Amino acid sequence: MPLPEPKPDPLRPGDPGRTPSPDRLPDPTARGTPSGLRDELVAVLGPRKVLSRVSDLVRYASDASPYRFVPQVVLVAEDVDDVSAILSYARGRGRELVFRAAGTSLNGQAQGEDVLVDVRRHWEGVEVLDGGARVRVRPGTTVARVNAALAPYGRVLGPDPASAAACTVGGVVANNASGMTAGTTRNAYRTVASLTVVLPSGTVVDTGDPAADEELARAEPELCGALLDLKARIEADAELTARIRAKHRIKNTNGYRLDAFLDGATPAEILRGLMVGSQGTLGFIAEVVLDTLPLDRAVSAGLLFFPSLRAAAAAVPRFAAAGALAVELMDGNTLRACAAVPGVPADWADLPRACAALLVEFRAPDAAALEAQEWAAVEVLDALEPIAPVPSVTNAFTRRPGTIAGYWKARRAFVTAVGGSRPPGTTLVTEDFAVPPARLAEACGALLDLQAEHGFTAAVAGHAAHGNLHFLLAFDPASPADVERYAAFMDAFCRMTVERFDGSLKAEHATGRNIAPFLELEWGPRATELMWRTKRALDPDGVLAPRVVLDRDPGAHLRGLKTVPAVEPLVDACIECGFCEPVCPSRDLTTTPRQRIVLRREMARQGHGSHVEDALVAEYGYDAVDTCAADGSCAAACPVGIDTGALVKRLRHLRHSPREERAAALAARNFTAVEGAARYAVAAAYRAGRVAGGRLPRAVTGALRRAVRPDLVPEWLPELPDAAPARLPRTTRAGASAVYYPACVNRVFGGPDGRGGPSLPEAVVALSARAGRPVWIPGDVRGTCCATIWTSKGYEEGAAVMARRIVEAAWGWTGGGLLPLVVDASSCALGLGREVVPHLDGRTRELHGGLTVYDSLVWAADHLLPGLTVRRTARSAVVHPTCSMAHLGVGGRLAALAAACADEVVVPADAGCCAFAGDRGLLHRELTEAATAREAAEVRGRGFDAYLSANRTCEIGMQHATGRPYRSVLLELERATRP
Repeated sequence: MPLPEPKPDPLRPGDPGRTPSPDRLPDPTARGTPSGLRDELVAVLGPRKVLSRVSDLVRYASDASPYRFVPQVVLVAEDVDDVSAILSYARGRGRELVFRAAGTSLNGQAQGEDVLVDVRRHWEGVEVLDGGARVRVRPGTTVARVNAALAPYGRVLGPDPASAAACTVGGVVANNASGMTAGTTRNAYRTVASLTVVLPSGTVVDTGDPAADEELARAEPELCGALLDLKARIEADAELTARIRAKHRIKNTNGYRLDAFLDGATPAEILRGLMVGSQGTLGFIAEVVLDTLPLDRAVSAGLLFFPSLRAAAAAVPRFAAAGALAVELMDGNTLRACAAVPGVPADWADLPRACAALLVEFRAPDAAALEAQEWAAVEVLDALEPIAPVPSVTNAFTRRPGTIAGYWKARRAFVTAVGGSRPPGTTLVTEDFAVPPARLAEACGALLDLQAEHGFTAAVAGHAAHGNLHFLLAFDPASPADVERYAAFMDAFCRMTVERFDGSLKAEHATGRNIAPFLELEWGPRATELMWRTKRALDPDGVLAPRVVLDRDPGAHLRGLKTVPAVEPLVDACIECGFCEPVCPSRDLTTTPRQRIVLRREMARQGHGSHVEDALVAEYGYDAVDTCAADGSCAAACPVGIDTGALVKRLRHLRHSPREERAAALAARNFTAVEGAARYAVAAAYRAGRVAGGRLPRAVTGALRRAVRPDLVPEWLPELPDAAPARLPRTTRAGASAVYYPACVNRVFGGPDGRGGPSLPEAVVALSARAGRPVWIPGDVRGTCCATIWTSKGYEEGAAVMARRIVEAAWGWTGGGLLPLVVDASSCALGLGREVVPHLDGRTRELHGGLTVYDSLVWAADHLLPGLTVRRTARSAVVHPTCSMAHLGVGGRLAALAAACADEVVVPADAGCCAFAGDRGLLHRELTEAATAREAAEVRGRGFDAYLSANRTCEIGMQHATGRPYRSVLLELERATRP
């Protein structure tokens, strides 16, 4: 009989007797999108673009803000025609639309209660123009991806938000984002050259087209008239004109850019300005052309500590006057919270509560110009009295890239680090405001006093050179008293900012739901009414993102606040920022790490056994557990290191039946037989594929998957190679420089078909001997494994059995740690070096601490390459850096080895985890195909002489994705240095 699918009950989080949350989804939503709405939209777009399950609605219901609004349906727009069709449908049916790209917005701009449109998945693309002076970008492209494309030209985008690795250009333009260095001169408003917008009416306007005004007048005469009328009204009011200009001398993203009517002479020019900062309420930005800026490569930075926030703020104008491009402020609470960020000194946790720090950075085109700036900085330092309260802190400016990167990593982690340390059950509010820079110290003091008055603990950081401060508040939305306290604070804060400092209630995060009720407080009735008229002119039916910018309800900011129930300690610190999503292999297939957590939090909001919980749990198995690569990429992207893959491994364990756990442990105890059977099966499948063209092995594995279970039986792929040679190379222990451990994957799978030459173990042995560093392969390596097979699947007993066996064996092979252990697969080097540790007992953990584990890339690049002579090179090579290489920090060695073998080496800009994940690509080939789509397209775009990596299953996955024969870089190095 087939094995049953895992029971879903183990996936239910929390206590069965838990009290349902007040903001839980009601039971009728368990059915997902109402059938009538779903059917209508399927008729418009087709079924593939309409996401209607309750889990689809929930996973799109949260962004990085404290709000949660569940849409009725989610649509995946693929092109402008789709967007126009959706807008037409919404106008005709009186529906509301919200466009969502990365979902990193901090004030609910990426959430809606009716129709939500995903414009990330199919909206990526970068075209460098004019030698890098400009760049054409599609809205779903991240800022980091654009900057990567511009870097070879020595150019960079002006906006540099802290979320650059995750936020998209569409969101940056829609919110007029700026960041650490942009200020008011390098932000989106100042650097957008032109844009293509789809208006709510469906009209498409390219403001960069010389005929844009002519075409706009023909298609939208009423709109053109309205825009010119508003321009005339503003220009006729000298007082208002002066007020608008004054308000934008400091950073200000609150409301619409009324200065667009002053800066633009024609309707198309006005429209270009209005769309920047419009927060998705005036139209859809389908493409942007941005002016770029020089990428000053000479950089010097210093991290300076002060006894108080006020003292640090008082020093800001001096560094700004000295020419600092960035002066970032962090208070004591921020610094202590950042001690949890990987790579940040742990002793920051002991910093005094009252202290603060300035991160000051100078940038210049060359070293001489930078030196002049550094001398100016020294003069400023001589007049100040910063402190150095812990040994790891230095007041000296440095040019070391690694040190500077560490400073910025801490600064960029502000929101997530502080949010991760918030009290359990609280939600996080992130606010930013701006005051005239000269009054920054005064504003810091006023903010601290106000927070203390309302019972909030300060957490303050900001772009201090521009008078821009950010602060965080944590409170419990389920507590009426806490909500009331928060409401009182917001009212007092807004009045303080406007009435005392004439500041901006939103400096760079855009109005959003939290500040919309206070828009008129800042701008006054005349300017606010002009904003309402602007909205009516462009969106007369009120289709786009109502209540995001304009809202007359004074309590609107208290609606939709989300509770944050505890689910698992592994992920409870998550603030749903979305930084993890761009690196997630399953992001375009099923769910992302953030969405996996969001779905579990909704389960926890429900009463145990509710219809909604039942539906979510039933859909969670495949969407979140089966199709997670568990590669840890999310942990690397998360500023506080949350590894959702670790959660998934635990859930996999909970789903196992006792029989499956026993079988896995038995396999570990008898792995010699299992390894031999696997090698035999690979050889048989390969031969059957050669004889029958793949029909026979495909039919056999397909039948087994149906008879047993898809998540247990691998699927045959035509790219599967022949089995590895039955015998490993002969070596001797005498005189060996290292113990060589051929990973089990390389003892089972051979190299790519048709390449000939040595096997990987033969190549490593030959290279080591050739470099004068011979290696020894122990005779009893068969039947051992790094335990990753078991840990990745959540088989805990099997993982413990194999982990302890391999550590004991390695201890003996290496003579008690005297020789290093070289592992020829990066994932296995990671597994043996780090991931086995939780599965060891006290004795084997002590033995493991005495081992030195080298990834074969490190062995080859650092220990062999200096002793090798390259005799022949390929013309070109493309490399695939694996996720394991990233975790080990050895990706640079892959590129270095490839550079020794080829005249040209290309690392694809979209390289990422291939999601083959051992055998996951054989169980769910759709996961690898989705994860590699961008990288594969880049690789297939041209021909290369060599396709290189250093992990056999990843090479199989990349060959499946690209149709190109990927092989180990060590095989290529052996060929290049062969006498």
